[in-house]
Amino acid sequence: MASQLSSGDLLADRRYRYAEACLAEGDHEAAADLAVQVLDLAPRYTPAWLLLGRARAAMAAASGDPALREAAARAYASALDIDPEDGLGVRTHLVRLGVGGDLPALSPTYIRALFDGYAPRFEHHLVEGLAYIGPQLVRDALAGVPGRFAVALDLGCGTGLMGAALRDRIGHLTGIDLSPGMLTLARAKAWRDRPLYDRLIEGDLTAALADMPGSSADLCLAADVLIYVADLAALLAGIGRVLRTGGLCAVTVQSHDGPGYVLGRDGRYAHAEAHISTRAAAAGLEILTSRPAAIRREGGHPVPGRVVVLRRTAT
Repeated sequence: MASQLSSGDLLADRRYRYAEACLAEGDHEAAADLAVQVLDLAPRYTPAWLLLGRARAAMAAASGDPALREAAARAYASALDIDPEDGLGVRTHLVRLGVGGDLPALSPTYIRALFDGYAPRFEHHLVEGLAYIGPQLVRDALAGVPGRFAVALDLGCGTGLMGAALRDRIGHLTGIDLSPGMLTLARAKAWRDRPLYDRLIEGDLTAALADMPGSSADLCLAADVLIYVADLAALLAGIGRVLRTGGLCAVTVQSHDGPGYVLGRDGRYAHAEAHISTRAAAAGLEILTSRPAAIRREGGHPVPGRVVVLRRTAT
């Protein structure tokens, strides 16, 4: 039986590795041909369908041939038929191809698998490789707010970088994340001889917020998390429900100048300022501050973004 790591056929696995190399070198026609050979041997090997789609999509982009674009879409669809939970992130490629429909591009299964595999090197790569400073930017954005926060939620807490940055200002801290691998590392962290987090929850953010009592938190944090959410309506509505009147939410986002939101080639969503403001208002949240900021660097260049602080208005 095929898995994500092996097709179950040694010859197919060898040809798949050759196909990957061809794709990386830009020989898309050879990559597609080899992927077809792999699928002749192992027709339910999802990675080969994804690779075939990527190769055909690249060929379509170079030639403008709509038949190749349709062939790429069919390959992606075949991958999703085999793995409807989309552990490989096939939907992101469909969205880039312009045929994603209403499906969310980043499935929970894909995000969980991505960060479980990323967990052991997450902090080093993020901080050292990408010059990530999101937690410090959020702390600075909240510096003008006096006092402590009795109850705080760290949404998409990861390994605890955001929680550690603000722990001295928080009474009770709950972390929520989809990735058990990330939570294992967060659970091991200490603060002043006690666990960094008072509680850790594994699960989808919107669902976790829905399970919490309304008006029960003073602060919600989401650093480098909204980049994995398309439309912010549901998440901001959940945040608005759990915050007490006057409670705050501090987030970082990637920015873009067009309308709504867009999935970038880096696999992350960028949100227009108007999208944030309208979705926040619908959730009973008002913008206190919205500051331009480069949250991290990609390819040596700063990624445009914002640090936004929201406040729960009176109901």
